[in-house]
Amino acid sequence: MKKLILGFGALCMIAFTSCKDDASSKVNSDNVAQAAERDANAGDLPVIKFDKEVHDFGTIENGTPVETTFKYTNTGNSMLVVSNVKSTCGCTVPSNYTKQVAPGETGEFTVKFNGKGNGNKVTKAVTMTTNTAKGNEQVKITAFVEKDPNAKTPAAVQASSQQSILQAQPKKSSTQPGHEGHNHD
Repeated sequence: MKKLILGFGALCMIAFTSCKDDASSKVNSDNVAQAAERDANAGDLPVIKFDKEVHDFGTIENGTPVETTFKYTNTGNSMLVVSNVKSTCGCTVPSNYTKQVAPGETGEFTVKFNGKGNGNKVTKAVTMTTNTAKGNEQVKITAFVEKDPNAKTPAAVQASSQQSILQAQPKKSSTQPGHEGHNHD
């Protein structure tokens, strides 16, 4: 068996090394020119620079909508194209974004945040899909959302549920044959 495998391996080596074609004859000069042009322009990608990467709304009342505007400048050498701006949460809505920004020009988008929380710090990310080297860019908003004064505390919810359990009257059920499941009050 070893001789068979060794013989097959030697045969494969002879078959692969017997091809004496010149590899340079297979290169298409048009493809080389296109690749050289592409590589020369690789450094010409747009570059995005934000006026701020994080906006802190500070302390806001629960349920109070707030908004801010993020501005961005194309510091690269080619047209910046923004194809989408989105957030992972429905409480944070980006809108009105500049879709194309020429080198040296500035674009912007608005972010509306409907702050709801329970007396805690909230951070939300907004992602832009772009033609930059990274492919997407991200900014963040933060706020401390005050506790809703009308919200029930966990102790009040627990006391309320205990009170309703105590008020519920047990149902009587028949245990006589043929009367299972019938309630007799």
